[in-house]
Amino acid sequence: MTRPLWISVFCAGAIMALSLGFRQSLGLFLTPISLDLGLGRGSFALGMGLMNLVWGALSPFAGAIADRYGAGRVAALGGLCYAGGLAALTLSGQGGQLLMGGLLIGAGLSGVGFSVILGTVGRAAPPERRSRALGLAAMGGSIGQFAALPYSHLILDLVGWQTGLMVIAATCLLMLPLSMGIAGSPRAMSEEGPRQSLRGALAEACGDRSFWLLNTGFFVCGFHLAFVAIHLPAYLADFGFAPWLAVTGLTIVGIFNMIGSYGCGHLGERYSKKNLLSLLYLARALIFMAFLVVPLSETTVILFSAAMGLLWLGTVPLTSGLVAQIYGTSYLSMLFGLVFLGHQFGGFLGAWLAGYIYDLLGSYDLIWWASAALGLISALLHWPISERPIGRGEELAAA
Repeated sequence: MTRPLWISVFCAGAIMALSLGFRQSLGLFLTPISLDLGLGRGSFALGMGLMNLVWGALSPFAGAIADRYGAGRVAALGGLCYAGGLAALTLSGQGGQLLMGGLLIGAGLSGVGFSVILGTVGRAAPPERRSRALGLAAMGGSIGQFAALPYSHLILDLVGWQTGLMVIAATCLLMLPLSMGIAGSPRAMSEEGPRQSLRGALAEACGDRSFWLLNTGFFVCGFHLAFVAIHLPAYLADFGFAPWLAVTGLTIVGIFNMIGSYGCGHLGERYSKKNLLSLLYLARALIFMAFLVVPLSETTVILFSAAMGLLWLGTVPLTSGLVAQIYGTSYLSMLFGLVFLGHQFGGFLGAWLAGYIYDLLGSYDLIWWASAALGLISALLHWPISERPIGRGEELAAA
């Protein structure tokens, strides 16, 4: 019996709320962990950078397994790795536990992140409702950020960073029962005709210029998100602002991202997805530049957070929808996982390079300007992408 679409979308959104919400809150632990262990910010940043890198590197493999056998078991295993990684961060050591924790969290995110979860939703939804369904599932990450940041901040204040991370790890185990809501045969969920081979799907995508433009452009999204999420709390603390401002700012990102994710998914049903992506990255570049040139205050932080929130995960339904539109949905989790690999290379650099540059120069200014420049580059890269279904993908789209 086919599962109702709303169940798949709800469980997918709830899993992403937990995984992305708590991942977004890890920046709150940068300062207390660095001070307590007597380490520079680069050690924590490297652990978070490795998290992003492993997340991206394993996403195509997790996606391929989910495409063949279903997403339920993949998501359950991912949830276990995620919780284990959070627990590993609390172990004693000279910084090695930060790397181990980052590796485990990254491995977990490959199973409960965008490629596996959105691939399931993309197959379950009919083409005319796909973009909006993807937007609703991605919005789960925004709701999670809205809830996880104040939750994490409260726990951090009440019990400290070590016990706090253990409590968050226990909370993340809720992903295991939720994974049952996205379990099932991917063939049964897909409405498409005969499936092409995995090798054929890879050859089709890798031989297409648009696939590489999309991949390279998505690199910038990862750089932006990792830099802001991990380093904004420390950046504001350097200017003497109280911790509540960073928590409020990142929570506002989550609130406005609920609007942005759904709105981008809705717009993607009516307008060119690649043109919307170009405009989105251009807007990000302008926001970064404005944040740098205006005087820093509580008001400007709130305005920056709201503006970034509208554009935060709006890239995800547009990018995953574009992959489905061009190449079909039979291997959507695997192909979007490959595109997401570029995103996570950007995430690694955004997290690690910002910490390295700060330890070297004592300032984040260079990274802020680099973020603006990369936004402009990504806007240019998305514009020439062809949205027309190609090869086997064209046959599947017509099925």
